[in-house]
Formats: sequence, C-alpha cells, structure tokens
Amino acid sequence: MKNNPGKSIILWLLAGCFLIYAMVVIGGITRLTHSGLSMVEWNMIVGSMPPMSDADWQVPFEKYQASPEYKIINNQFSLQEFKSIYWWEFIHRMLGRTIGVVFLIPFFYFLIKKKFDRPFLKKMFVLLLLGALQGVLGWFMVKSGLQKEPHVSHYRLAAHLISAFTVFGFTFWYAMDLLYPKTSAQDDVSKKVKLLGKITFSVIVLQIIYGALTAGLKAGLFYNSFPKMGPAFFPDTIVSFEPFWKNFLENPSGVQFMHRYIAYAVVIMVVFLWETSRRMQLSRLQRVASNVMLGVVCVQFLLGIITLLYAVPITMGVLHQTGAFVLFASALFFMHSLSKTA
Repeated sequence: MKNNPGKSIILWLLAGCFLIYAMVVIGGITRLTHSGLSMVEWNMIVGSMPPMSDADWQVPFEKYQASPEYKIINNQFSLQEFKSIYWWEFIHRMLGRTIGVVFLIPFFYFLIKKKFDRPFLKKMFVLLLLGALQGVLGWFMVKSGLQKEPHVSHYRLAAHLISAFTVFGFTFWYAMDLLYPKTSAQDDVSKKVKLLGKITFSVIVLQIIYGALTAGLKAGLFYNSFPKMGPAFFPDTIVSFEPFWKNFLENPSGVQFMHRYIAYAVVIMVVFLWETSRRMQLSRLQRVASNVMLGVVCVQFLLGIITLLYAVPITMGVLHQTGAFVLFASALFFMHSLSKTA
C-alpha cells in the first residue's frame, strides 16, 4: 500500500470499517446490558453532550420513567442505576455520529480535491445512502420498544444488525478494490471455487441473521446444553407454534434450533471450501484468505458453544458477536481474493 496512489482513501475506508466494527461491539454490549431503551428520544444534532449535573440527569431520567420499560420492568431503578444503562446507549449513539463525521468530512475533502473517478464516486454515494439507512433503522428498532411492550422487535433488531454488516461489507470491499486493483492471473482457477464461495458466504449471512433473531428473542437462554437441546436433539418445542412457519422465525426454541444447525452447515461448507481450494494452484493471497476463514470459523464455532453453555454472559455474548463479524469479513476477504491479487 506504500506506493498506492489511493492510500489516503484506503486508510479512510479502513478507518470506517474499524469504527463500524466498534459500533457493532458497543451495540452488542448495549443489548446485553439492556441499555438500548434508556434514551427515549432520537435527536440528530442536540444531545451530543451527556448530562453533567444532577439536574441535567433528572431530565432524561424523567423521560425514561414515562417509558414502558421503566413502568413494567425497571420501576425500582434509582438514578444511579439509570446512569449505568444510559451511558452505554449514549456511547452507542455518539459512535454512530462519529462514523457520520469520519465519513462525511473526508468525503467532501476528496470530492473537492477530485480524488474520486466517476465509478468510485458512485460507490461512495452508495455508502452514504447505506449509512443513512443504518441510522434510520436504529431508531426504527428502538421505537418498537417504546410502545406498549418494552421489547425491541427481533425483526427490527435483525434488520439493524444486517444493515451494519452491509455498510461494513461495502466499505471493506471498496477498500480492497483499491488495495488489490489488478486482475488475478489465476482467474480461471478461481472460478472453480467462486460459486462455492458465494454459496458459503450466503449461508454465513443467513447464520448472522439467525444470530440476530436469537438475540432479539433471547433464544440463547433456552436449552443451554450441547450437542442436544435438553434431553433430545429435536425437542417437541421446536414446532409448537401455529402456523408452522412461525416456529422458525418467532419461536425461541425453533430459532435456536436453526441457529445451531446452520452453524454446522457453515463449518462444513468452510472446511469443504478450504479443502477444495487447497488442491488448486491459488495465489498466495487466496491461500492466506482461505486459511484465515478456516481458522476464524473454528474459533467462532467454539465461542458459540461456550456462549450457549454459560447462558450468554455479557463477555461471551460480545465475543461471539465479534466472531461473527470477523467471520463475515474473512469470507469477504476470500471472495475478493478470488478475483483480485496483490
């Protein structure tokens, strides 16, 4: 990258990737500490400074006291207890604003300096739209928990998480386009595994979606045993909802079941993809990407088991979500390496 003419843009995009990763981690902590509904208003500009005095703290606390979560669940909360959940949500929102600033200011600088060619400028507008959508989805998710029931819709949670992964994915891909601009001389070899790579990536995305549904339904608190779900591999509770399709989208047992078995599929497919690519004459970059993805999926699978067995403690829950993020990134890295080389 030292002599790359797009070095400044690459660093900017990778900085954005890191901040999005941090946003996902803080979002996971916010969810696991039940802090996401502590701020009942969504302001784009005002609210950038946290409460400083006791009088300042009373304002958001009184607003929180009018929310369903306080009335139904946390009505015994003291001001000090409220502060502990408020801070995580405040940090989460401020990080979101920081990402906006980090993207927009360099974007306009590069635009004025004419650092973007026309095709790449279109890509930057795609990132701008995706980032805006992510912010809107964040509030749309929180709003679902400020109505009659103090619970965030697991569908909206999944949409919010996947939109974050999507923004990261496009940003990371565009950065790699600049890092590895040359077409691989082994592209004919890469085509043999490209389809399998796409299928594997699709299953990983499906698994991430089910991870979000599992989190939203708190399905990880059910059947904290492995490899069986309680006394059986297929307990009756998996298909206890009507109509049938709801068992795999709204039934905590059914959703956990799907999350478990898609995990098996991901591991098998990544191992098969690694073994298939290993026998081909791939470039060094492609081999590194393949090995990284294999190592990450093994660690992530182990993290998932430990998280389940210990009933999703905060530390393990955050590590498992981080593992999903790294697996997603490693899969993108491998897919990109199939068409690009250093």
